[in-house]
Amino acid sequence: MFVPIERKKVSSQVLDQLKKMIKEKTFPPESRLPSEHELSKMFGVSRAPIREALSVLSASGLIESRQGGGSYVKRVNLAGMLDPMTFEMVEADQVLELVEMRIIIESEAASLAAIRHTEEELLEIKESLEAFKGTIKNSAEIGYEADYRFHHDIVKAAHNSFLLHTVENLGHLYRKALAYSLTQRPESRKQVHEDHDRIFEAIKNRDAQGAAEAVREHLEHVRMKVRQG
Repeated sequence: MFVPIERKKVSSQVLDQLKKMIKEKTFPPESRLPSEHELSKMFGVSRAPIREALSVLSASGLIESRQGGGSYVKRVNLAGMLDPMTFEMVEADQVLELVEMRIIIESEAASLAAIRHTEEELLEIKESLEAFKGTIKNSAEIGYEADYRFHHDIVKAAHNSFLLHTVENLGHLYRKALAYSLTQRPESRKQVHEDHDRIFEAIKNRDAQGAAEAVREHLEHVRMKVRQG
């Protein structure tokens, strides 16, 4: 089956290049971007697609106009991230901080879930486990939604409303961090499933200590993947 060749707009190509240069620190945070005229010469295009690309970067919160003229690269913080595009620019250190918080919250949640879960909740966790397994050989799927649902269902089974609200309130960031991790190393999905399976078995056997340890081990694997980039 042939896949049609994508003919991207010139402005989209300029946008991709500028995002890459920002991410790779060719234009680091707080630095001033070249003028429209300079960018036009740099990319060998007219100023119209340059303006369009800059407009998208500005709307996404990656650059800002400042008094005195010129566009400047903004520093992107994970905690303040709203637009999906900005996640591409997040520093790995910030993702590591989120993983650190997850270790603290989710290891205790898994311990409680092992003690408190109902059979219905165990079934929900099992279904989420199987849903993620189904993404392992599907290159078109990242699998972060099924991954998030698995962890969410465990916290839900802990029967602690504060733990659940914390995870749900940070759900957007959780999903983005999971997508970041799974996209960085797609081949790691098999290990993720194996980790999930160990967590599930410990909860199923009402092994509170084993569940907490399995979650910590799993998230240490995540931390290692983020560090390796």
